[in-house]
Amino acid sequence: MNHLMRPLAPITDAGWKEIDAEARERLQTHLAARRVVDVAGPHGWRHSATDLGRTTTLASASLAEVDEGVVVRQRRVLPLAEVRVPFTVSRGELDDAERGADDLEFDDLDRAAKQIAMIENRAVFHGWAAAGITGIAEASPYPAASLGDDPEAYPGVVARAVDTLRQAGIKGPYGLAIAPAGYTRIVESTEHGGQLLFDHLRRVLGGGRVVRAPGLDSALVVSLDGGDFALELGQDLAVGYSHHDAETVTLYLEESFSFRVVEPDAAITLTT
Repeated sequence: MNHLMRPLAPITDAGWKEIDAEARERLQTHLAARRVVDVAGPHGWRHSATDLGRTTTLASASLAEVDEGVVVRQRRVLPLAEVRVPFTVSRGELDDAERGADDLEFDDLDRAAKQIAMIENRAVFHGWAAAGITGIAEASPYPAASLGDDPEAYPGVVARAVDTLRQAGIKGPYGLAIAPAGYTRIVESTEHGGQLLFDHLRRVLGGGRVVRAPGLDSALVVSLDGGDFALELGQDLAVGYSHHDAETVTLYLEESFSFRVVEPDAAITLTT
């Protein structure tokens, strides 16, 4: 048995299969940051920190019998943040899963999946000071460009952002991560002659991708070349068991992660 305590839950194999499938489907809808950054791991629940490859020099005066010239350093690490979001499922729905029902109601799981994905997205895009995480938007050194509300103007704004990155020596392809409202404008719009705006933007991005990004306040143009943004997973997203009563089972979604901006020059913020 591991820390998720799943064998203690009054849930059959059929019930767990339905819960896990629903969790995967909902998480894939909302986990936007993972589509534009490098993901390492999962390294497991016991993985506690990301090695930064740097040190801090320590004072050695308090150490007895230290010869002159001795240098004492401490390795620097970024501790992983643990996130747990509880949710409940009805024992009646779990009984129906065992009977073969395929239209189960897991509304609270849907809520939890969206919430934990938003926490991860916002940590990557906007930072999480309490966890020592600097986000992509706050690390970018460039003046923010205005994307505006007119989707037909998007390709020009994105093209200028891509050109800025290229002039800074940042290679493509590039990605456009954009808040849900802006993404909706893109997919609903066409240009003159019926050319999909979505396809035009992908060409401007050098064959990259346009990503719907819940949790992002506006938009970002980022390099997808790799090595610029690092999301490290200890425990990848998983469902665990907490407790139950006669009517409901309380479960949770859990993960542990750290995030680092390795190359701040590899992203530009676009405001709306």
